[in-house]
Amino acid sequence: MIDEKTAQNSMQIILHAGDARVHCMNALKAIENSNFDQAKAEIKLANNKIVKAHHVQTDVISGETQGEDSEYSVLFAHAQDTLMTIYSEINIAKRMIRIFEVYDARLAKLERAEMENEHE
Repeated sequence: MIDEKTAQNSMQIILHAGDARVHCMNALKAIENSNFDQAKAEIKLANNKIVKAHHVQTDVISGETQGEDSEYSVLFAHAQDTLMTIYSEINIAKRMIRIFEVYDARLAKLERAEMENEHE
């Protein structure tokens, strides 16, 4: 049976990471609509949440390295897996913002050039 502290820490990680995923998904939706300012704002919120989850994990690991009793917990392992998966999703979304900003700028430049050629 899992002790209460481990369960609470695990759930805090899962909840913060889950909130981060919601913001990450909102960022991806904003990218779909070429709303890069909104995407960046959502990624910032996602990052704030994932940092909170990471702090809980770090506190648990630090406690263990300082001699606090701990036992293996499937729930805590799941929480760590969730944290790292969503952290990866955030990193990919950040990269996608940069990729699509460049793509959007190149497309706009081509469209402007095409319009200028039509007016000549």
